[in-house]
Amino acid sequence: MRKPSSVERRAGDAGVDTPELRRYGVTHDSPGSPDEEPSVADPTDQRMSRARTTLAIIRANPTGRIAWRVGIAVAGALVVGLGIFLIPLPGPGWLIVIGGLAIWAVEFHWAKRLLVFTKRHVQAWTRWVTRQSLPVRLLIGAAGLVFVTTVVWLSLKYSVGIDILAEARDMMGGD
Repeated sequence: MRKPSSVERRAGDAGVDTPELRRYGVTHDSPGSPDEEPSVADPTDQRMSRARTTLAIIRANPTGRIAWRVGIAVAGALVVGLGIFLIPLPGPGWLIVIGGLAIWAVEFHWAKRLLVFTKRHVQAWTRWVTRQSLPVRLLIGAAGLVFVTTVVWLSLKYSVGIDILAEARDMMGGD
């Protein structure tokens, strides 16, 4: 008997039990298998089980696997690109980049490692800031506010051509 491929093993691990996979000795008898009656009590479990089964079927097919990876790569690249575009502006630029990284982490191991690294360092920074005294936290907040204000001012000045400092000076009765 032939040993199942890694794709077939992953499909079996995700709850797919098809004749093709059974032929190679790959079966899955835990909750969520197609032969099991779905639980009416929790529709979220049903949706997750259905999603896992569908994903395993896609991954079991070589063409589906490639299409899935390309789709994940493109979707993650679009979200990361949008986030990078929004980083200089006030708002959730970094959060969007991390969201794109999370999309990539669904399929790419390097992205999962980078996401874990990022999460670990953000949590360490948050713990460090919360241990600081109130004046230090206020100073950190003020530095962040000055940075964001400077980025907004420079973005408006050099991208749109509006110098808000000159406009404010003119409104106050300056030259």
